[in-house]
Amino acid sequence: MEIILFKILPVLLIFLLGYILKILNVLPVKYGDMLIRVIFNVSLPALVIVSISSLELNLQLVYLPFCSFIVICAVYFISLFTGKAFKLQKLTFGTFLIGTLILNNGFLIPFIMAAFGDDGVARLLLFDFTNGLLVFSFIYYQAVKFGNKGAGNKTIIKKFLVSAPLWALFIAIILNLAQLKIPFTLYHFLDISGDMTIPLMMLSLGIFFNPKPHKIKLVAAGLFIRMGIGLGLGILLSWLFGLEGLNRTIVIIGSAAPIGFNTLTFASMEELDKEFAASLVSASILIGIFYTPFLIFLLQ
Repeated sequence: MEIILFKILPVLLIFLLGYILKILNVLPVKYGDMLIRVIFNVSLPALVIVSISSLELNLQLVYLPFCSFIVICAVYFISLFTGKAFKLQKLTFGTFLIGTLILNNGFLIPFIMAAFGDDGVARLLLFDFTNGLLVFSFIYYQAVKFGNKGAGNKTIIKKFLVSAPLWALFIAIILNLAQLKIPFTLYHFLDISGDMTIPLMMLSLGIFFNPKPHKIKLVAAGLFIRMGIGLGLGILLSWLFGLEGLNRTIVIIGSAAPIGFNTLTFASMEELDKEFAASLVSASILIGIFYTPFLIFLLQ
């Protein structure tokens, strides 16, 4: 446990630094948006290419994206039933639904990197592949369906086609399967760019963190579905498919990931319940900071 804490403590300190800098108004929330754009369009795609292109593929890895697909589908029906049982207003219902569906595997990257290195991150990114596909298709459709703005299918398709991490994943898989080597200078550039992901991600998490409570019971229900039932589904799937070692760890931790940032993004874009979305994301971040290292310790 001490070794894990030793590796993860610097990651947590960067998160704390981001929150302090926000309080001091050195890095206000608008800079958090800028950092997210840099991560999404520069550092994360670079990390994807470096990690996946050198990963030794095997049959068990095929189960990783399949498991995330099953988790999201199962949670959808659970959340749909729960939201109707709570008799939520349309805008709050939409936020509740997309919040429980989006896996925040980006949040997990610094912890997985610290504990398992590039090999662990590569597996996490494969697990996140289906999540990424569904976020900009089925899940975004739910935000549009329950929202006030009613963006069309062209908007959804455009966001999917310009997703840099998804394109990077396709490129990395092609490089891996074709056994093509990245030129040294380009590889070094990608490696340095990918290394920026952890500090930028944790800084942005600290900037976006908001401890102010809102609709506490509903937040608790959302967190239980996303992180509690998600954990149970991850354990069940890893047992059903006979996953072992790091693959098993990634499926379990990935299935129990906190609520994704896109919950807040989609809630803002489609005029859903933004205050509730901010509470969901912030509460899940706070729990995830302690919950994720504990899971890593248990599963090692």
